[in-house]
Amino acid sequence: MPSKKAPNPVDVHVGSRIRLRRMMLGMSQEKLGEHLGITFQQIQKYEKGTNRVGASRLQHIATILNVPISFFFEDAPGVGEDQPGFAESQPTSYVVDFLSSSEGLALNRAFVRIEDSRVRRRIVDLVRAVAGEET
Repeated sequence: MPSKKAPNPVDVHVGSRIRLRRMMLGMSQEKLGEHLGITFQQIQKYEKGTNRVGASRLQHIATILNVPISFFFEDAPGVGEDQPGFAESQPTSYVVDFLSSSEGLALNRAFVRIEDSRVRRRIVDLVRAVAGEET
């Protein structure tokens, strides 16, 4: 029995970044598909990394989601690793995972709408206390 080939990690990463940005904008898979002239099922396949996004399609997605193409490759596996210089270390993937979750996205959206910086600081302190982290 032939085994099914696993998706390329970069394709999975690009798909997760498409999903992240789409969710940040509150856009459905169906709406993004309509803009691209494809089905929401195809968007699902892109977001899971099971189908690779072509260059022209990625350019169109970047335009619709109002981000530069480089957004989709930030923190991609194998990109910028083991390169000497003064570059800062890449952020860990838990940030992307958090913002890709519905809870993380909802929390982030609500948090950025709080105008009073003192209130935001107190919320951060509260969350740290609940998590058992010292401030």
